[in-house]
Amino acid sequence: MRKLDIKDVNRRRFLQYGFMGLGAFFGNILLPSTARAAASSLLSLGNLGPPDANGICLPPGFTSRIVAYSGQKLFGYAWHDAPDGGAVFRIADGGWIYVSNSEIDHGGGGVGALRFNPLGEVIDAYSILNQTDRNCSGGKTPWWTWLSCEEVDRGMVWECDPSGKRAAQPRSALGLFRHEAIAVDFARKQIYLTEDEPDGRLYRYTADTIDAKGNPDLDHGVLEVAEVMDKSTGAVHWHVVPDPLATLVPTRKQVSVSTSFNGGEGIWYRWGIVYFSTKGDNRVWAYDVLKQSVRIIYDASLYLEPILTGVDSITGNAAGELLIAEDGGNMQLVALAEGKVRPILRIVDQDSSEITGPAFSPDGSRLYFSSIRGKTGLLEDGLTYEITGPF
Repeated sequence: MRKLDIKDVNRRRFLQYGFMGLGAFFGNILLPSTARAAASSLLSLGNLGPPDANGICLPPGFTSRIVAYSGQKLFGYAWHDAPDGGAVFRIADGGWIYVSNSEIDHGGGGVGALRFNPLGEVIDAYSILNQTDRNCSGGKTPWWTWLSCEEVDRGMVWECDPSGKRAAQPRSALGLFRHEAIAVDFARKQIYLTEDEPDGRLYRYTADTIDAKGNPDLDHGVLEVAEVMDKSTGAVHWHVVPDPLATLVPTRKQVSVSTSFNGGEGIWYRWGIVYFSTKGDNRVWAYDVLKQSVRIIYDASLYLEPILTGVDSITGNAAGELLIAEDGGNMQLVALAEGKVRPILRIVDQDSSEITGPAFSPDGSRLYFSSIRGKTGLLEDGLTYEITGPF
């Protein structure tokens, strides 16, 4: 084991852009030149067509299928109710695994998994976590685990093995609070966490040590909370959370100068930037980990008829474009890049649901996500989809 020294991390600047006030809208996400050349894939997709047989409006050349629905018996596993946050993991045989949270209360939650062969056929389904509470979203780690978050007071983060071979482990050092989602800065071995409260906070975890494989210790480290010190520059200072276990006081209330974010939701890391959304004010933010500055890159309130509302889960493609799921809104998945937004799909006749768990297959040709309450609006009627096409 060796001590993690953040100063030893490569300081190369991944993105170049200026910062303005927290209330400002920024119409351009500047990517490295090589990425900009390839960053038009989602924005250049055609207009959405009429609903297909599964009730999904797609661009030309795309098709949908339902890969699982709540209660469906798949290889002895009943696909879980309320499918929520998810991620895809590549496996050695050329296939992949899609993991999916179950946002059920009172010990009814957990995480299920679908295994696909290289042809995209479902060949197994199983549980990798059970008897937990309201597993909302989470985050994929570079060391091939899924961090599943409980969205309850003093909720836990559970580290799960996508294969299901190793038992899930509680990671209380990541804090006990109303967790939403997690992103890993794999260059610096730090973890960023959102909190789904109207006065939620943005957190950062730094392990005390990393092992010989370069993986951080998730049981011993420092949890910090963000303070935006200067609204004109977006400068951020991090404060240690005195009691991550929230023994007496909620974590978000332990550091009085920390900054509140209205309903923290999805979070995603790419090229030295941590992107996260706040559903309470329909904003998407970008935090530069080297400059330690934050800015708003999308604010629905600045549009008379915004395309993107109910901002929720975030993922991205290889080109660095963001893909944001709507909780409500128009039940869309919306691409956000270069200051532009464009819906890439819409689900019709499911107004009482929300889109959850978007994640691409390893080659980027397939997109997985769920409708948490399906057509009826009931948690036991969730649907999990696959979209195939020229992404």
